[in-house]
Amino acid sequence: MKAFAANLKGDILGGITAGIIALPLAIALGVASGLGATAGIYGAIIVGFFASVFGGTPTQITGPTGPMAVVVASIAALHGDNLHIVFSSIFLAGIFQILFGLAKVGKFVNFIPYPVISGFMSGIGAIIILLQLNPLLGIDFNGTPVQGFLHLLKSTGDVNPAAALLGLFTLLIVFFTPSKITKTVPAPLIALIFGTAAAVILNLDVKTIGEIPTSFPEFIAPIFSLKDAETIMTLALTLAVLGSIDSLLTSLVADSLTKTKHNPNKELIGQGLGNLFAGLFGGVASAGATMRTVVNIKSGGTTRLSGVVHSLFLIGVVLFLAPVASKIPLTVLAAILIKVGVSIIDYKFIKVIKAAPKHDLIVMCLVFLITVFDDLILAVGIGVVLSSILFAVNIAKQFEVNMKESTLDEDIQNKIMTIRINGVFFFGSASRLMSNIDEVMETRCVIIDCQNIKTMDISAVFALEDLLLTLQSRKIKPIIIFNNRELAASVLKLGVRKLIQSEAVTFNEAEARENALNLISA
Repeated sequence: MKAFAANLKGDILGGITAGIIALPLAIALGVASGLGATAGIYGAIIVGFFASVFGGTPTQITGPTGPMAVVVASIAALHGDNLHIVFSSIFLAGIFQILFGLAKVGKFVNFIPYPVISGFMSGIGAIIILLQLNPLLGIDFNGTPVQGFLHLLKSTGDVNPAAALLGLFTLLIVFFTPSKITKTVPAPLIALIFGTAAAVILNLDVKTIGEIPTSFPEFIAPIFSLKDAETIMTLALTLAVLGSIDSLLTSLVADSLTKTKHNPNKELIGQGLGNLFAGLFGGVASAGATMRTVVNIKSGGTTRLSGVVHSLFLIGVVLFLAPVASKIPLTVLAAILIKVGVSIIDYKFIKVIKAAPKHDLIVMCLVFLITVFDDLILAVGIGVVLSSILFAVNIAKQFEVNMKESTLDEDIQNKIMTIRINGVFFFGSASRLMSNIDEVMETRCVIIDCQNIKTMDISAVFALEDLLLTLQSRKIKPIIIFNNRELAASVLKLGVRKLIQSEAVTFNEAEARENALNLISA
C-alpha cells in the first residue's frame, strides 16, 4: 500500500512538473509549426494522453517537439490555405506509425548510426534557431531557415526595438537562470511568466499569440482530393518516420534512467493513435519529448498515470488560463525556442570532433547540411546509406586472403596449396578472393581454410562457387575446412554441394591434409 501511495504521489508530481515544462514549449512549438498556440497545446494533450495509455514506454511524456514542428511548419507553409491537407497528413502519419508498430519495425531504430542522429539533431537545432531569429526581433517572416536568415540581414531596419529588448531579456532568463532555481521552477516557465508580465506592465508594442479557445477542439475530417493524395502520403510518411525515430530515441533515454526496457512496437502504436486523433482534432503532430520525459522521471513519475496527469494539467490550462496565455509575446516564445534549438545540438559529438574517425565526421556533416538546406528524411536516408557503405569499406579492409604452400615433404612440394580466409567474408570483400588465384594454378590440390571466417553472406558463397569452378576447370582438387557444421550446412545448401565431393568437406586441418594426400596420390 505504501509503495502504491508513493508511486501515485510520484506520478502526480511528475505529471504536473512535466506539464509545467510542456506548457511554454507546446505553445511555442505550436506557433513555430504555423498552426498556432492552440494546436500546440491540443497536440500535447491528445498525443500525450494516447501515447501514455497505449504506448510502450510508461514514463514517456509526449508532445510537440522541435523536429516535428519543423516538418509541420513546412507543410503549413505550402498548404496553409487548406488546413485539411495539413491535418490529413498528421492523421495519416498516425496510421503509418500504427502500421510500423504492427509490422514490428520499432527495433530498427537501434541500427541508425550515431553520426546520422548527431547530424540530424544538430541540423534540427540550427533550423529552429534560424527560424526564430526574425520573430525574436519583431520582424514578420514565413519561409525556410536559410531564407529567414537572409531576410533578417536585409530587414535590419524593420527591427522592433521593444520586441528585441524583450527577446534579449527572455534569452538571459532561459540561459542564465541559476540551476538551484531551475530545479524547482523550469527556466522556460520563468521566462514565460516574466516576459509576459513585462510586456503587459510596460504596455510594450509587441505581437502576441492571440486568443486561445477555451472550448474543446472541433472534429476535422481528413478530406482531400485524389490530386493531393500523393503529396499528403509523402508528407505523412515523413512525419511518421521522424516521429517514430524521435519517440524511440527518447524511449532509450527513459530506459537508461529507469533501468527498464520499453516495448518499441507498442510505443509506435501508442504514438500513432495519438497523432491519428491529433489530426482529427486540430493538434500538432507530436513525439516523445526527451526533456519532458527526463523531468517526469526525475520528479517521481514511474507509470502511465504520469503522462495522463500531464495531459489533464494542460486541459486545465486551456479551460482556466487561456485569457492569460493569449497575452504571451511572440518574441518571448522565440527566445524559448532558441534555447530549445541550442539544447538539441549534439555537443557530445562536437566535443570529440577532432578525434572522431573521418568517415563518421563526413556522415555527420553531410546529414547536418542536408537537414538544414534540403530535407530532413532525405538527410537521414542518405546518412544511413553512406554510413553503411563506409562501414562495409572499413570491414572489407580487415578481410585477408593468405596463400601458403604445403610443407609436408619434398615429394608433394608445390602440389598442395592452402588458401586461408580471415575476417568478414561478404559482398564488400568477396571480389578479393579471386585476385591472387593465379598463385594456385600449378598445384594439384587446394585447401580452402574457412575456419577464421566470422560470417558469410550470399555474395561470399557465390565467390566461393566461382573459385571452385575455376579450380574445377584446371583439374585442381578442392578441399574446404569449416569452423562449424552450421556454417558448412548453410554454404553447401546454397549450391556449393554440387561442386565438391562430400569427403572434401572437413572440420580440422589434420583431416584436410590427410584427404589432400589421398587426392593427389590417387
